[in-house]
Amino acid sequence: MLPHVVATRYVTPLREGGSLPGLMEADDLGTYVVKFHGAGQGRKALIAEVICGVLAQALGIPVPDLVTVDLDPALAAGEPDQEVQDLLRASAGLNLGVDFLPGALDFDAAAFDVEPGLAGRVLWFDAWTGNVDRSWRNPNLLFWHRATWLIDHGAALTFHHRWSGAGAFATKPFEAATHALIGFGPDVASADSALTPLVTDELVRAAVAEVPELWLSDEPGFESADAVRVAYVDQLLGRLRARDSWVPGVVAEAAAGHPRVRVETPDRPSRRPEWVR
Repeated sequence: MLPHVVATRYVTPLREGGSLPGLMEADDLGTYVVKFHGAGQGRKALIAEVICGVLAQALGIPVPDLVTVDLDPALAAGEPDQEVQDLLRASAGLNLGVDFLPGALDFDAAAFDVEPGLAGRVLWFDAWTGNVDRSWRNPNLLFWHRATWLIDHGAALTFHHRWSGAGAFATKPFEAATHALIGFGPDVASADSALTPLVTDELVRAAVAEVPELWLSDEPGFESADAVRVAYVDQLLGRLRARDSWVPGVVAEAAAGHPRVRVETPDRPSRRPEWVR
């Protein structure tokens, strides 16, 4: 199972994230970006983070290490921000921690380079897991120790928001034209050939097994947490088997390319990420 730590101090909120994650210190002397089950996105965002994070690491795609974080709501008493206090009190118990990467820079397509092999693997991975939140507007990538790291997978696995229609996920096309790495010549075909054999039934089951049972309990339409785990495994393996329905479209969009620029907007100026503040 994922390593488990106990939060000892709330350092600062990371307001760039819509769910208001926070930088926290823990009893293992580590520092983590903590994502809370009491946030608006709820426990399903944490489930997606765990499954996608474990799968990405198994496939050799750089993702920060994950831990589960036990939070005592008493820590809220020392926070002057009422919004933070409310969030901490609503998130008592088990939450998710993402290893803090000190000094990491927010990814900028105009400043950093990504070789086509890695770009292809990231694009293929996002298409497989249905991650709709890695665009040029919101790359969810960090540049750390001369490498590109993936963060924020809470918006992936979209099927789990409506299980009654989850079957459509297997063949759903993936919109790759606005992907953050589309302008780096991503070699999606090679990624498909290299990664598909690595995604075994055992690997997917092991990744889903890392999700704490507490976050899977009481899911409407399921008799048990184990039944929910089976559903996640079936959906991911089903999409893998249906690659002919979505891989060719991603390959075609990757071949069409996109200018390697990060377009600035008034509401999202280029800057160092909240992670390094």
